[in-house]
Amino acid sequence: MRSSLSEEPYRPGRLPVLIVLHQERSSPGRVGQMLLEKGYPLDIRRPALGDPLPETLAFHAGAVIFGGPMSANDPDAFIREEIDWISVPLREGKPFLGICLGAQMLVRQLGGEVGPHRDGLAEIGWYPIEPTERGRALIDWPSQVYHFHMEGFELPSGAELLASGSDYPNQAFRYGKNAWAIQFHAELTRAMMQRWVVHGAHRFDLPNAQLGRQHLEGRLLHDAALRQWISGFLDLVFEGPQALAP
Repeated sequence: MRSSLSEEPYRPGRLPVLIVLHQERSSPGRVGQMLLEKGYPLDIRRPALGDPLPETLAFHAGAVIFGGPMSANDPDAFIREEIDWISVPLREGKPFLGICLGAQMLVRQLGGEVGPHRDGLAEIGWYPIEPTERGRALIDWPSQVYHFHMEGFELPSGAELLASGSDYPNQAFRYGKNAWAIQFHAELTRAMMQRWVVHGAHRFDLPNAQLGRQHLEGRLLHDAALRQWISGFLDLVFEGPQALAP
C-alpha cells in the first residue's frame, strides 16, 4: 500500500520498500519520509497486529524492520516469525536494514546472542560512536547518535563491524552485501522524540540513561549530522556504494 506520510510522486517503476513496525501508533519517521523522497513507495505492515509478511521480496525493493519496546528474546509468536522471516532477504539478496530491535532480530537469525549489558547499563539518549576502518571507507559517520535500548548484541559470525561504542561495542554492522544493522535511532522526527521522552520517562532512572531534557538538548547539537548521515546510509543500503561516489 502507498504510505500516507507523503503525497510526493515516486519514480515510475520503483518497487516499494517493506516497512515492519511493532505498535499501532509506530511510524517509520524520517526514514519513511526519506524513502518516499528517494522514489520508493512504502508497504507498511505490523505483524504484531496480525499483518502477514510476504513469502518473497520479488515485488519489493527491500525491507526495513524498526524498533520497539519488546525484546528479540521474547516468546511472542510475531517475534519468532519476524526473526525467521529475515531469511527471505538474506536468501534472495534483497536490501535489508534492521534498526535497534530489527538489528537484534537479524543477529538472532544469524545465530548470535542478544542480551542486557553485563553491568546493567542502558543507552537512552545521545552517545558517541566510532566508525571502524571499514565503516569510514563506506560513509562519513556522525560523532553522536540517539539510543533508546537496554539490550545489545554480539557481532554475528561472518558480519563486518562498521561502528562501535564504549558501553555497547557493536553499534552497526553489515552481513554479506545486502544486510545492514544499526543499534541506534536515526529515524526520529522532533515530534517522535518528544513522544518518546514523555512515554519513556520511567526509564530515565536506569543506570547510564540521560534525562529527558538532555535528549532534546542533544537533538539541537547533533541531529543535523545524524539526519545527513541517514539519508546517505539509505542510499548505501538500497542503491549500493556507487550511490555515494563523488
